[in-house]
Amino acid sequence: MTSSRVWQRPTLGAVAARAEVSTATVSNALNGTGRLSETTRQRVLAAARELGYTPASTARALARGSTGVLGLTMTTYGEIPVPYTEIPYYAQLALSAIAAAHERGFLLMVMPSSLSPWMWLNTPMDGVLHVEPRANDPVRSLLQQRGIPLVCIGRPPQPRRCDAWVDTDYDADLHLLLDHLTGAGARRIGLSLPQHDDEYPHLIERAYASWCAEHDLPAMVEEYASMPDYFTAEQEAVGRLLNHDPRPDAVIGVYSDSGYNILAAAQRHGLRVPQDLLVACISEDSDYATTNPPVTTLSLRPDQQSNEAVDLLIAVINARSGVERRRLVQPVLTPRRSTQPPPR
Repeated sequence: MTSSRVWQRPTLGAVAARAEVSTATVSNALNGTGRLSETTRQRVLAAARELGYTPASTARALARGSTGVLGLTMTTYGEIPVPYTEIPYYAQLALSAIAAAHERGFLLMVMPSSLSPWMWLNTPMDGVLHVEPRANDPVRSLLQQRGIPLVCIGRPPQPRRCDAWVDTDYDADLHLLLDHLTGAGARRIGLSLPQHDDEYPHLIERAYASWCAEHDLPAMVEEYASMPDYFTAEQEAVGRLLNHDPRPDAVIGVYSDSGYNILAAAQRHGLRVPQDLLVACISEDSDYATTNPPVTTLSLRPDQQSNEAVDLLIAVINARSGVERRRLVQPVLTPRRSTQPPPR
């Protein structure tokens, strides 16, 4: 005799029991409402995830008089297309944002930022996550014109007091990476830096300069144009660093492909990594574990940034008071052989 078991959708009460809280607390945690500690909110979300509980988005949206839809868009650079889904940082960020929205009973629509102004002004949605806003950003101004709640992933240039954003703690980023390199013996650490009109490179440069001044070590920076061919441009910038006298004994890059570019430039200069040059980069690319040598990477935690940004956006949509509108995510360092010189 065989028995068939019909899967039953987990209930709000089941989530409450798993998290050891009331159903009202579960509702507040999922809706981004109420005065809950972050520990309690995360415990409820974890319980919902473990049970596979997803709120009924459409019913909840109708009940609160909204669409139940969030938007996610990436910045653009003129007419040049950027293959965001092929870049590990953005791919992880988008997938994590979708999961975080679904956990809270929202749909998330990934939108090309090249949409016409008419589309931005008319697409139904409750709020938008905008990744890496630029100076004079057209998307930001259109959404503000429409009154759509907006949370930036990445600090907006010249932020206003009312802005809500989630970003990485770049001071912690650079201290973690640079301390690791000096611990490996580096004393002249070069930085290859893109030229952008978003805040990312400026925050990196300020944190790097501050660390160098604090440790009384030289700041060695070479900038390069990030478009249209940043592969070649960055390799040339690293080449200029390696022509310094004295040359750096370590080089770091801040793009996903920077490790590959630095390795290529070092090879052209006849330098061995890590014997002659330590190499590290800010990247989410897992393939750095298999390069020759494997490259040390610093993760900006796009998964955690997305989770915080979705939580913050829902709080802004619901006009929840007492919410920290500017949140910093801590980095994670993965040391590999490119920064581990052999004993002398």
